[in-house]
Amino acid sequence: MKVAITGSSGFLGSALVRSLEADSVEVIRIGRSADGAVRWDPERGLLDSTTLEGTDIVVHLAGEALASRRWTRKQKRKILSSRVKGTRLLSETIAGLNHKPSALLSASGIGFYGKRPDEVLTEASGAGQGFLVDVCRAWEQETSTASQAGVRVCHLRTSLVLGAGGGLLAKLLPLYRLGLGGRLGHGRQMMSWISLDDQIGAIRWLMESSLDGPVNLTSPNAVDNRRFNRALAQSLGRPAFLAVPRFAARILLGTGAADELVFSDSNVVPERLLDDGYTFRHQQIEDAFASLATSDKGA
Repeated sequence: MKVAITGSSGFLGSALVRSLEADSVEVIRIGRSADGAVRWDPERGLLDSTTLEGTDIVVHLAGEALASRRWTRKQKRKILSSRVKGTRLLSETIAGLNHKPSALLSASGIGFYGKRPDEVLTEASGAGQGFLVDVCRAWEQETSTASQAGVRVCHLRTSLVLGAGGGLLAKLLPLYRLGLGGRLGHGRQMMSWISLDDQIGAIRWLMESSLDGPVNLTSPNAVDNRRFNRALAQSLGRPAFLAVPRFAARILLGTGAADELVFSDSNVVPERLLDDGYTFRHQQIEDAFASLATSDKGA
C-alpha cells in the first residue's frame, strides 16, 4: 500500500507515519519544509501531481493550529484559509490524476456541531453555530471535487486527541505535574475526546473501510471537565484543586477561542465507526490517561 499524507510532521501526522512505516507501508510525506518528500504551497496553488499518481490512500491532516495564537481577525482568516485552500488544492489535484487513489481521508472537527450541551451528537446531527462551525463546513465542502471524480471521501471529525507528544496535553502536563492543574470554569461542560492510539487506529481502519462522508473520531464516552481534570491528576499522582475562571481563559486565549475550544460543551459519539465494527482501545478517560502515564514513565 502507498499512502500520501499532508501534515505529516505534525502531532497526528507523525504518529500516523510511525504506525504505517512500522508495518512497512510506503508513505509519501507532503509538506512545506524541505524535509518533506513532496513540497506543496496551497497559497500559491503548487503541488506536483505526478507524485500522487498511483497512491492508494491520501490522508489530509494539514491546517493552521487552532490554539497556537489568539483569534484575531487576521488569525481567523488564516485558520480558515489554510483549510480551504489546502483541501481545494489537494482535491483538485486528486481529481485530475490518471490513477486516482481509492480514498481521501480529510481532517475536519467536531467543531462542526457547535456548542450543544443538551444533545447527544452523531454524524446525523446538523451543523451548529459559530466560527468553527463555519470553518468545518467550508473545509468539508472543498473535498467535493475529489468526490465527484469517484474518490471515496471521509471527513474525519476529530475531537480532543490525548497524546503525550502534542495537542492540549503538551500544554497541560507541565502544569499538572507541578500541582497547578484544575477544572475549567464550573467544570460541568462536556468534553469529547479520543486517545492518540485510537485516533491512529480509526484512521487506519477507515483506510480499509467502505465508509464515506462524516465520521466522528471520538471515544464513545465523553466526560465533563471535572472528571477529565480528576482523571488526569490521578494518573500523575498530583493534586488538582485549582479552577481557571472563564474570564481568565478569555484573557489568555481571546473570547472566541476560549468559548469555542476550552469551554465548548458537546457530547459527540462515534456512531458510524462503532456500527462499522471498530473496537476502541481506550473507551474510558481513566484508561487513556493511565496508558499515557505508563508510556511516559517507560520513555
